[in-house]
Amino acid sequence: MFTVSQILSGKWARISAESFISVLSWVVFLFLDFLDTVFCIFFRVLDEFMEGKASRCYCESKEEKGSNEEGEVSETLYGNERKNIFREMGFLRFPGKWENSKKRVGRVESKMTRWSDCGCESCVSWLNNGDDQKLHVVVMEPPKAIEEECKQGHIENVIFLHGFLSSSSFWTETVFPNLSEEVKHNYRLFALDLLGFGRSPKPRDCLYTLRDHLEMIEKSVIHPFELKSFHLVAHSMGCILALALAAKYSKSVKSITLIAPPYFDYSKDGGSSMVLRKLAERRLWPPIRFGSSFMSWYEHLGRCVCFLICRNHRTWEWILKLLTRKRNLHFMTIDMTKHTHSSAWHTMHNVICGGAKSMDECLETLKRSKVKIYVIQGDRDEIVPLECSTNIKMKIPNAEVDIIKNADHNSVILGRENNFTQYLEHTWLSFSSREECYKHCSI
Repeated sequence: MFTVSQILSGKWARISAESFISVLSWVVFLFLDFLDTVFCIFFRVLDEFMEGKASRCYCESKEEKGSNEEGEVSETLYGNERKNIFREMGFLRFPGKWENSKKRVGRVESKMTRWSDCGCESCVSWLNNGDDQKLHVVVMEPPKAIEEECKQGHIENVIFLHGFLSSSSFWTETVFPNLSEEVKHNYRLFALDLLGFGRSPKPRDCLYTLRDHLEMIEKSVIHPFELKSFHLVAHSMGCILALALAAKYSKSVKSITLIAPPYFDYSKDGGSSMVLRKLAERRLWPPIRFGSSFMSWYEHLGRCVCFLICRNHRTWEWILKLLTRKRNLHFMTIDMTKHTHSSAWHTMHNVICGGAKSMDECLETLKRSKVKIYVIQGDRDEIVPLECSTNIKMKIPNAEVDIIKNADHNSVILGRENNFTQYLEHTWLSFSSREECYKHCSI
């Protein structure tokens, strides 16, 4: 039995610890607010010197910036949604007036890479494709598949969409090696590098909106391969794109498997700002939350990180190989740097935060179309709250939700690749069996 004094001492210790962390968080994020304001000015000057044109940033409010991209750009991009006490005190007014008073000379082409982005062959290989820009797609086809059979629908199609700061390797390294012979001979699989990630194009002037991502998926997979029907498998951020794509092709999609979907009830608590607060709350602990808030709230500090890490990823990879004594690094370590600051920053806000506004409408469309939805999430997910899976179940009562014990955001797949692949195959094969049954019944 605990005594009253023990209970009270434990309670006060917890309150004291929480108060200390709150004060420390306030001090740390105040300092980061100041640093982000300083680097805003720093990058304006440096971009002007390096490229002849100051960089576009979102420190101003949407009204001050004069933006007219209604419905396309998330409110969380702009400074009035990401509060910064130093911006509100007017620290950026003089640099803004100085910048507007300068006469612009020259124009930076959108296809050129930024001076602060990596220019290695792997990162800029997409520039060699000229104006015909398409996503990098890994295709696994049946060994004896005939192109005519694929067009006639004898072969099933599956599209895989990865999450934030990832690539097609997330699927080619986990699911593809564990497929059964039956699936290998009857299914055609497409694993994409989404726009701005992996080996796909990373245009510097793109806003990376939901529409931009969907159009590139259509241009790179659905249209060129003439897909009449397909299954969708998506992880994390990819789930938002999967739902939007499925709603647009509701008559073509057969099933949707969502792993850790960041779906929030957009009608509650302030829309995209609510999504930003829930996924990237300004907290010091746990570390993964601090990293999310750092990269999502601070545009210019995030660019500094990308300059130091992403631009010099080959050096860091060499150091890690030396320290770990491994010839090959884990694919997720490499994928973390395969993006630009612009692609990650805009995708975070315009897809993950801003894309939430269209999810209710997408789910209503899929509900009417009776598309089968499967949801998988780990019970220890520290990135996407478990309430997201519950929200989908409430919206789509027929959705199947499977909560995996002792699994987090990534280990819901990593470490249990074989079980996860078997789950996917069961989903696809059971759907094919139902289709065959319907055909026989109709005959």
